[in-house]
Amino acid sequence: MKNYILKLGNLDRRIIFLLIGLSVLIPLINPNLVDLPLGQDRNTKIVYDSISELNDGDRVLISFAYGASTKPEVHPMAVGLLNHLFTKGIKVYIVSLWPESPIMAEQAISAVKESQLFDIKDGIDFVMFDYKVGGFVVIKGIADNFRDIYQQDKNGISINDLPIMEGIYDVKDFDFVFDFSAGVPGNAEWVQYACDPKKVPLSSGCTSIMVTDAIPYVESGQLKGILAGMPGAAEYEKMVYDFMVKEQNNNNKYINSEKDIIKGKAYARMSAQSIAHLLMVLFIIIGNIAYYFSRKEN
Repeated sequence: MKNYILKLGNLDRRIIFLLIGLSVLIPLINPNLVDLPLGQDRNTKIVYDSISELNDGDRVLISFAYGASTKPEVHPMAVGLLNHLFTKGIKVYIVSLWPESPIMAEQAISAVKESQLFDIKDGIDFVMFDYKVGGFVVIKGIADNFRDIYQQDKNGISINDLPIMEGIYDVKDFDFVFDFSAGVPGNAEWVQYACDPKKVPLSSGCTSIMVTDAIPYVESGQLKGILAGMPGAAEYEKMVYDFMVKEQNNNNKYINSEKDIIKGKAYARMSAQSIAHLLMVLFIIIGNIAYYFSRKEN
């Protein structure tokens, strides 16, 4: 045992670098190869349970208010939510409150489409609207009269010609609102100007730095939980993954049974980080023990 540890202590550093590199690369390339246990934050569970309580045909308004700089934290949440909603046959309405947000929304929808797990159609199962300048003013407008703010979708089609828009006039016509944000406007504005006054359930996914500002709204019940940064995204992705696998095995009519369900990017990144850290700690321990034995021999 002693000789074995001494040999490991003298391991070529290039091999160590290779192992660390592989520990990061493998989970990122194929997240399904790794099944590390994740903690389950109470607020993440509240979000998951709130969405799970929605019914087939319900309507969910999603607000995109983040850009490329915060995409690694927030974007996986958006893809996870879309997967969760489409698995349940829920109608999705997407608005963008940051100039970069339409791009983020397009990429999120594209990721869901590319998985080929769902047969979703623009204007029937989901609809997207272009960026509107104004921040909280737009939110207040959506709360009072959605059709005053948006007369057509991102494709230039009148909302009067979209089947999904039937019966949508203000925020009260949605069964749930979900905000993805990395600043202002964000969940605070949705609470103050739309969802709390109109009594519409609201949840949010945001960057880690925003969580402390949002927690009071969670504690008061004005926010139905919150997805907090990368850890929250990974936890939610894992819950949604387990749910989708279960539904696929139960022949859910909305999921293509011939396609594989892949764990999300946040889960893959957290797995890569965890494995790399564990490996580094292991090498530090081995190195110190080997050093102790070598000093003792001398």
